[in-house]
Amino acid sequence: MTTPPIEPATGHTDLLAQILDYANRANPYPLYAELRKTPVLRAPNGSYVVSTYHEIVALMHDPRIGVAGMGAPAGSAAGGAGADAAAGGGAGAFIGMDPPEHDRFKLLVSRGFTPKRAELLRDRIRELAREIVDDVIERGECDLVHDVAGRLPSGLIAELMGIPRADGERLYELTELMHTTDDAVATPEQRGAATLEMLSYAGEVAARKRAEPGDDIASGLVQAEVDGVGLTDGELQWFFLLLVNAGGDTTRNLLASGIQLLFDHPDERARLAADLDGLLPTTVEEMLRYTSPVVDFRRTAMEDTVIGDQPIAAGDKLMIFYGSGNRDERQYGTDASELDVTRRPRNILTFSHGAHHCLGAAAARMQSRVTLTELMARCPHFEVDESGIVWAGGSYVRRPLSVPFTVTG
Repeated sequence: MTTPPIEPATGHTDLLAQILDYANRANPYPLYAELRKTPVLRAPNGSYVVSTYHEIVALMHDPRIGVAGMGAPAGSAAGGAGADAAAGGGAGAFIGMDPPEHDRFKLLVSRGFTPKRAELLRDRIRELAREIVDDVIERGECDLVHDVAGRLPSGLIAELMGIPRADGERLYELTELMHTTDDAVATPEQRGAATLEMLSYAGEVAARKRAEPGDDIASGLVQAEVDGVGLTDGELQWFFLLLVNAGGDTTRNLLASGIQLLFDHPDERARLAADLDGLLPTTVEEMLRYTSPVVDFRRTAMEDTVIGDQPIAAGDKLMIFYGSGNRDERQYGTDASELDVTRRPRNILTFSHGAHHCLGAAAARMQSRVTLTELMARCPHFEVDESGIVWAGGSYVRRPLSVPFTVTG
């Protein structure tokens, strides 16, 4: 099958460039609305941009669409440390695998990321969240990213992996270096050194867990087998790196962006405060929909298929905009561009769908609910200095690097 030579409509080239432009990272949503007028758009480089909810869902459940050979998302950290991970093969390339190989690796760790496991961690997450909020109240101000949103996931990943909390905080610092695309923050050599340090640490953890296993994910990894085959030492190291990198990303970005959202929408914040226990679960889901921390991802057509009305040929590349699909009026109503803490959004795209649904979704939701409960209950009055917010470069993840926060009462 030959894909028809569809050329971008006038303005579409500039539109896509604007969406990928760092200057529009804070508010790409009006651009997404324009993009959705063409659900499957042929990009200048010949790939396809998919921006509407139903087309994205169909794509993610289509067995003819895979991730193998998808390439690094433009402007993402996958061009640096992530590319090295993929080159490492095995578990390092887990997010770049298709079934059945992907299923084998997912089965090895899935037991550690179930909703039941997340529920068992609730009390420990609450302890960590209270400690963090205690510090915020004592200081009266903080950076939401560094002091709240990043601190909690680093503590939880330490719990999950069965490593010292100080080590979890160091791993968080390493992930920040690995994720940056700004050479002024970290040079390529520094990003590479961060990757090597984490891999070396993972090897040490694996050795310790083999000698003294515990009830944690790291111990489970060194002992796990599928059809009598476990992970090699190299696969263990790369899988550890992947879990640490991915384990806190969505939580960190959601909390920092979500608290800013509540400041920007005082009426919605008041509604939430009036029924914190009742509305918190729907509020977190609405924030996940509204902010969509993972902006875009890549896929490759492994066989000829059709998305919407557009024929797609084997080998064609696709770029999926989760943030656009999550605001699609056809799925979430005419007010999809508005924040509504009473909305009950179903089947959001934030954690993907199908075989590549995020393993850490339950843990991310739990961390966000518990932390927001603590903050809203104990710091109901606060301000966010929006002029001081700094956004990371790259198109792959919409993530703030700094969000100044002040307790006002």
